[in-house]
Amino acid sequence: MINVPPLDDRVLTALERNPYLAHRNLRFETASGRVTLKGIVSSYFQKQMAQEAIRYVDGVSEIANELEVCWG
Repeated sequence: MINVPPLDDRVLTALERNPYLAHRNLRFETASGRVTLKGIVSSYFQKQMAQEAIRYVDGVSEIANELEVCWG
């Protein structure tokens, strides 16, 4: 039997490994395969990269990207 980490752990790992999101204070919630991203990023590119970082994580079936872009 293969020991698969919980979805929260897999999502956190994917976000931490993305170089465009390093040191960002992103939060997320998971429920039944749905991941809701929350927090503040400094560009629309980072907002998109956060979503792309978790798009192919096993167990993610839906992403709600509620990240806010704050320019300054």
